[in-house]
Amino acid sequence: MKTGSAETYRVFTRTWWRLNPAYPEGREPCPGPEHTLARRMTYEEARAFCLDWNARHKPGQLSRKAEFTQE
Repeated sequence: MKTGSAETYRVFTRTWWRLNPAYPEGREPCPGPEHTLARRMTYEEARAFCLDWNARHKPGQLSRKAEFTQE
């Protein structure tokens, strides 16, 4: 992690769907709770972290993926 940067980013995962048989394909749009994976990263570090994490983890039926946001 680089220090002294004015902008830092938090990387997290969450699901984008929940199971609901009343919806098409049995999935209802519903962003789930965020689970932090890393903090205080630069934009480039956060982007690379998400790309790597998503490449190594299958999103599954509920589409669990890594994302990042400014802290």
